Amino acid sequence: MPRETTTSVAVIGAGPAGLMLANLLQRRGTPCQVVERLSRERVLARARAGMLEHRTVELLDRIGLGERMHAEGAVHNGCEFRYGETSFFADYSAMYDDTPHVIYPQQEVVADLLAGFEAGGGRVRFETTVMSVEGHLDGTPRIVCSDGSVITAEFLAGADGQYGASRAALPDGSYSDHEMQHEFRWLTLLAQAAPSADWTIYAQQDGGFAGHLLRTDEVTRFHLQVPFGDTVEDWPDERIWHELRTRLGRPGWTLNEGPVISKNMLEMRSRVTEPMRFGRLFLLGDAAHIITPSGGKGMNLAIADAAELDVVLAHHATDPDEGVLDGFTLNRVPDIWKAQEFSHALIHMMHTYPGDTPDAAFRQKVQRSRLWQLQHSRAYARNFAESYIGPSLRWPEPAHPLTGGDRAAPVPAPEPVG
Repeated sequence: MPRETTTSVAVIGAGPAGLMLANLLQRRGTPCQVVERLSRERVLARARAGMLEHRTVELLDRIGLGERMHAEGAVHNGCEFRYGETSFFADYSAMYDDTPHVIYPQQEVVADLLAGFEAGGGRVRFETTVMSVEGHLDGTPRIVCSDGSVITAEFLAGADGQYGASRAALPDGSYSDHEMQHEFRWLTLLAQAAPSADWTIYAQQDGGFAGHLLRTDEVTRFHLQVPFGDTVEDWPDERIWHELRTRLGRPGWTLNEGPVISKNMLEMRSRVTEPMRFGRLFLLGDAAHIITPSGGKGMNLAIADAAELDVVLAHHATDPDEGVLDGFTLNRVPDIWKAQEFSHALIHMMHTYPGDTPDAAFRQKVQRSRLWQLQHSRAYARNFAESYIGPSLRWPEPAHPLTGGDRAAPVPAPEPVG
């Protein structure tokens, strides 16, 4: 790698946001360089959630990268709610114009995006840490890498997470962080066990929340509400399965069990950074916003960030007014806050308030009212379904056609990962 290079867009981070942006830029002929601190193997092996909103599915299809997703993913039309002695199935697809989700693990999305970028001639510089972002962020910023190389770019796309160099480069006073530490905590785990239902299950009992989420035909994700102060060591496998049977159990229903292959404590925290741009530096994904796993919004928001930035940069290429760049924050923030509101509401719909929580009994009754309305009110259910499925795709706009037509040729599918 030459010691100093220049490019139109330097993309920091090869996760869903960074790789989606790289693919979109490549398809309209905009030079970009992608830098990633982890190795190729670690990037492709990171197991993450995989509930794809309809707009994410549509975008992958429109750029020719949806073939393996449709072949190996599972269409998801509804979820089940269990509380007390009550259970009901919410067919959110039917509630909202027959629009489904697709269950397809994030690492597989990343593999498809990487294959697409490389098939188009792109290259990711793996195992290269961005040490600092320097230069004039309002003019020609540059990044200094761990191998001593320097990349000067017209624009920087910071998709390197909440602790990356992109956020560290923001000048003091140039942004506001809106944060919330939620009053619930999860033990989240993956089990080598076939799903016990063909849909997501949200359950709430006196002991707390439990979630059953689809991953693959052989692996299931589970979440358990646990007390603050507990550690992973406090939750041996036997205790985990006992609590899952208790909280998820229903007469005639069997919980499929198997080896627990990973388990972690998850602090439920949310954050939104505004604005999402400073000069020529744009924040995407976790660098710009953190959201709880409730509702499966994180990866979808990150990919929507990439699609929006591609649209904004395309517009700026024809109208170099700096005000055009403000559209990135203006268009993304309402969507991000809508997702935050939904995730927050879903958390409070399904968790058990500890007895020492102020007004715990009142809150629990409000929770039951929300569940009753979801089951019995068509208008309430429609609003839930719209938020769960997510908004429509904003890419491409008429002023931003795809090079060579509305659909790019498919690229060879990568080997399955993990």
